[in-house]
Amino acid sequence: MPEKTAKTAAKASAAKTTLAKDSVAKDSVTKTVTAKAAAAPKATKTAVPAAPAPAAKPAAPAAAAPRVEEKKLPTQRQGFKTNEFVVYPAHGVGQILAIEEQEIAGAKLELFVINFIKDKMTLRVPTAKVANVGMRKLSDPALVKKALETLKGRARVKRTMWSRRAQEYEAKINSGDIVAIAEVVRDLYRSESQPEQSYSERQLYEAALDRLSREIAVVQHSTETEAVKEIETQLAKSPRRGAKTEADAVAEGDADAESDDIDGDDTAVADEAA
Repeated sequence: MPEKTAKTAAKASAAKTTLAKDSVAKDSVTKTVTAKAAAAPKATKTAVPAAPAPAAKPAAPAAAAPRVEEKKLPTQRQGFKTNEFVVYPAHGVGQILAIEEQEIAGAKLELFVINFIKDKMTLRVPTAKVANVGMRKLSDPALVKKALETLKGRARVKRTMWSRRAQEYEAKINSGDIVAIAEVVRDLYRSESQPEQSYSERQLYEAALDRLSREIAVVQHSTETEAVKEIETQLAKSPRRGAKTEADAVAEGDADAESDDIDGDDTAVADEAA
């Protein structure tokens, strides 16, 4: 029995020794593998460059549009310029909007474009014809004052047929002369104490009053209503229509009587014409 026990103990001791050696060997192998793994450089991924994209083809150049040069219109001709107010004898006061060119019958013609606001009309006048048609600049203040003074004078009525006098009045109105137009207003004006005008007289009076008041309004930078009031104020100062002293009445008695006879004859003729 003691011998078996001793053998068994010896075998156990030998087994432990073998296990210890195996463990040491495993540890040694593990450490060696770990050391080699630590010493080995880590593999890095190499980026593969992407293939370059094909270059875009340059676009074909667009055809250049033909350049149109804008022709500048003139702003002044024959002493007149755009945006200026002028007097056209047949229509009165208008404003030059532009100076343009037109081709008529194969020939180029330069024209003033004139707008008459009150009449709602636009007129084109050749720049070379302004002298022939009598187009002029606005009257200066001194001439306007003279026209207003004319209104205060005595009415001059000729002893002729109304039809002939009507033609003379129309010629004065269409002359474009502001003083001549004032004479028509003065001669055709009727106060409340005087006989009423005939239809044709009234038409001529209103036409002359309109021409005169429009030009005065533009020159004085006022309204047409204010210009008409100023004209009527001057007409009321006429010695024939205003208050007279006794001496004036004696001195002008014969002249007034003759004028009244003329007015009566004219009114009768005018009524017949109307």
